Amino acid sequence: MRQLYEDVWARLPPGGEREPFAFARRRAFLLESVAPGDDVLDLGCGEGDFCAVLAQAGAVPTGAEIARTAVDRARARHPGLRFDLVEPHGPLAFEDNTFDAVWASEVIEHVADTARWLSEVRRVLRPGGRLLVTTPFHGRVKNVAIALARFERHFDPTGQHLRFYTRRSLRDLLEAFGFGEVAIEAASGPPLLRESLHARARR
Repeated sequence: MRQLYEDVWARLPPGGEREPFAFARRRAFLLESVAPGDDVLDLGCGEGDFCAVLAQAGAVPTGAEIARTAVDRARARHPGLRFDLVEPHGPLAFEDNTFDAVWASEVIEHVADTARWLSEVRRVLRPGGRLLVTTPFHGRVKNVAIALARFERHFDPTGQHLRFYTRRSLRDLLEAFGFGEVAIEAASGPPLLRESLHARARR
């Protein structure tokens, strides 16, 4: 898994030459959900763009990535911030109850062992801590459109996306792992063809 994402990052131009996908929308969602002084884990931080946003907002970010190339780039771009290399399938190298919030934006759909990943997220959150997730939206109408027009391209066997979430399946998943106050909204695009799910939940 690590080598896959090392290869992905090796193909991407360095930060500053491109903006992360849907950056403004995702940044707005993140900033609605954190406060100055919050300890925030950016899980799947890439080159650290959202860690920089968090720091500017007065939060205390820690970035975590499975690709060393991404971590090296993040450290070079944001030398005052913390970025850790984490194991793709192992436990997170953080103590229990460390963070007020975990930000996992466009990450959960790439995770092979979702049960272990969510268990680790819950472990490192403080009681009452917030999980903030964005992931591509798959509703009924959109799924029909995909099936009719671009099934092979969307479900490319060599692609990076391993999971596909509806609002219901994401809610059921979070609740099954002990998260409460789950709130999920579909964002961006026509009402029946939304682009993304934004989820908030509490430990």
